[in-house]
Amino acid sequence: MAPQRPSPPPDPEEIALRALGFLAADDERLERFLGITGLGPDTIRESASQPGFLAAVLDYLASDEALLLTFAANHRLDPQAISHARQKIAGPGEPPGPGAPL
Repeated sequence: MAPQRPSPPPDPEEIALRALGFLAADDERLERFLGITGLGPDTIRESASQPGFLAAVLDYLASDEALLLTFAANHRLDPQAISHARQKIAGPGEPPGPGAPL
């Protein structure tokens, strides 16, 4: 029997979209996200297509350790995978947003 290969890391955009879905799945989490970002239920879809939005979602997630760990556990991800995904989405040289781990 051949040894199992580790599965490849999830696509960074997929992680960010999962994070957005995670926030949207709970009214309290979504309200807090909308309040902090200044978005509204009617503008979030439009904003989601803007450059930098998915990186901002991951920044938001990373700014709350409990939220980050809950998301990571729910999606069976290493919390560092979320930081790596944010870096890949934002591109080289783009510093993390406020509250994001360095």
